[in-house]
Amino acid sequence: MNYITNIVTPQLEKIHTGKVRESFRVDDKSRLIIATDRISSFDFVLNTPVPGKGAVLNSLAAFWFENTRDIIDNHFIKLIDPNISLVREAKPILVEMVVRGYLTGSAWRGYKNGKREVSGVSIPDGMTVNQAFPAPIVTPTTKEKSDREISKENLIKEGWVSKNIYQQMEKAALALFKKGSRMLAERGIILVDTKYEFGLIDNKLILIDEIHTPDSSRFWSKEDYEKNPEQAEQLDKEYVRSYLINNKIDNEYLKDLPAEVVNETTRRYQAIYQMITGHVLPPADENVTERIHYNLVKHGLIKDGYIAIIMGSPSDKDHGLKMKKIIESYDIRCELRVVSAHKNGEQIPVVTKDYNQSIEPVAVIAVAGRSNGLGGALAANLTVPVFNCPPFADKTDLLVNINSSLMMPSNTPAATVVDPVNAALAALRSLNLPRLRQIFADEIIIMKEELFEADKTMRLS
Repeated sequence: MNYITNIVTPQLEKIHTGKVRESFRVDDKSRLIIATDRISSFDFVLNTPVPGKGAVLNSLAAFWFENTRDIIDNHFIKLIDPNISLVREAKPILVEMVVRGYLTGSAWRGYKNGKREVSGVSIPDGMTVNQAFPAPIVTPTTKEKSDREISKENLIKEGWVSKNIYQQMEKAALALFKKGSRMLAERGIILVDTKYEFGLIDNKLILIDEIHTPDSSRFWSKEDYEKNPEQAEQLDKEYVRSYLINNKIDNEYLKDLPAEVVNETTRRYQAIYQMITGHVLPPADENVTERIHYNLVKHGLIKDGYIAIIMGSPSDKDHGLKMKKIIESYDIRCELRVVSAHKNGEQIPVVTKDYNQSIEPVAVIAVAGRSNGLGGALAANLTVPVFNCPPFADKTDLLVNINSSLMMPSNTPAATVVDPVNAALAALRSLNLPRLRQIFADEIIIMKEELFEADKTMRLS
């Protein structure tokens, strides 16, 4: 798949889903931020993803984080993947510091209808569309379900931020805008307006979220602007906003973008990244999910495969631990879970919610003996391999109850493996990982050699 709209893995705890980004817990001091290819506009997320967009946002933010540490520290630690950053955990301040250098976008739309104030900042009469302000202005908004323009006085009065912290935020925002404008001007780009978000680590103000990306900023071609300020080429998300504004149906914005708009948006995002950084990102037609899986494994953030041992009762723990020990010896993540098909079967979708869409290969071992409904119930809800391994007490128990594991309902393909060692190995092989296939191939060779030597010894005895 050449785009990514959602990241799912049972190995990491998802702690936040935003309009575009997903956040996962790493530890108490760090998290992963994954920029998807979702695109939002006018406070809603469109149905159509834009291939390559997330990689541009994340990688470009990383570029700016590294190039603005002289102004203010930030949460960025390192790139894990073009779409993923490892960042420090911070307490976010729920304010967006919007810095505007030109009268355009929503400010212009309000201005031409008679509005002369944005977030408590007065705008003089007589200005024209896309005209530069005498000096950049700061027009903050709150971070709520719908962003709200608010003056700095009301921000402080309503308790969004203290006066001291606000002053630091405003100073940093203007300094970041000044440096960004200078660096971009050297590349033939005008930084029109942008937003900055801040947080606290040990009560110290830092920059978080993103910086100077096509989602958070408006860019124009400097050459085009100088030729015709009112028709400057837009190098950002405003292209999509304009399309939505101009193509309303019954005064409602479209939720889907046509292919030509998607392709042009991808081109614009990739072009601005190359113009700013001088580098080229991976092609937008590569398999993003496979690349992300590879990089998460490479950086030790997840194992390359996952096996869940789901038991019908806590009394099955020892049986599950036998398999878990074998599975983990192959460096595969394994977890023990408890859910009963008969007593709380409604929990099965909750326990297994990440398995069907996980970026890594997944297998499930069901541990239930008498009246085994667990394996069938799991197989009926999952698209991944399911194996029954009942915890029989003895041969009599096996003979009496094996049929409940062997005879699954139609369209519930759960295989049954009685021996726990073989069940663990079957689940491992079902992951079909090249790394494991090589290990198993080597083990088969060793097994055959040992049998050959045993036969040779036996003949000579």
